Amino acid sequence: MFELGQVRKVFSDGSVAVDEITLTVGPGEQVAFIGPSGAGKTTLFRLLNLTLRPTSGLLRLGGVEVSILSDFELRQARRRIGTIYQQHNLVGRLRVVHNVLAGNLGRWSTLKAFASLVRPQEIAMARQALGQVGIPEKLSARTDELSGGQQQRVAIARVLVQDPDVILADEPVSSVDPSLALSIVTLLRDLSRESGKTLLMNLHSVALALAHFPRIIGIRDGRVLFDLAPDKISDELLGALYAGHAEEEIQAERFNELLADSGVCRPLPK
Repeated sequence: MFELGQVRKVFSDGSVAVDEITLTVGPGEQVAFIGPSGAGKTTLFRLLNLTLRPTSGLLRLGGVEVSILSDFELRQARRRIGTIYQQHNLVGRLRVVHNVLAGNLGRWSTLKAFASLVRPQEIAMARQALGQVGIPEKLSARTDELSGGQQQRVAIARVLVQDPDVILADEPVSSVDPSLALSIVTLLRDLSRESGKTLLMNLHSVALALAHFPRIIGIRDGRVLFDLAPDKISDELLGALYAGHAEEEIQAERFNELLADSGVCRPLPK
């Protein structure tokens, strides 16, 4: 699904966010990315969802070199990738049905998109997607009146309507409590497994990553520090990944303690 060869991203101020990353992700894989803040994970996801272009290196989507795509082909390629953000990126004043149906914007005409704002088109599709994420009763609710967890589920439903080949979830649970974080991660993992969609997720919680993903990639200073199955990741590797980020380690450890207390997954090794 993705092939990266020595991908590098340098911003205009000279800062290197991604530094010669090489990796391959197959169709249907479920991969968690972990690492300290500022490690380059979000920039890497922006490269993967084709909103940023690499400064150098090879990036292929489905075997096709992204750099040679025309603007039209690039827009078509982006439709294959659905992104879920920490901030949800929803329009709060609109009803839930409108935000969910926004997943169709890549294939609807401009006229149909405007018409749907007046009278929602394909309501059954939105209702089905909301049913998949467990909140079908919120179809007509105003979006900004929902809880943070419900809004995240609306964002997931929007991606389901988009029906991409790949789901990129960038810190989708960092702003919710541990029990809700577990339910959202489990929901995305199950949806990926049932549909065969590739799932890549940035996670602040090491415990969630280790407990729920078969492949873990550790990112530090824009580079891949390790790419391993969870049972191969040692305390030493985790220590090297988060070295010098004491405050983040403390926050992650507290989150892990809450998860361990609830009995849902094992905590970050000490």
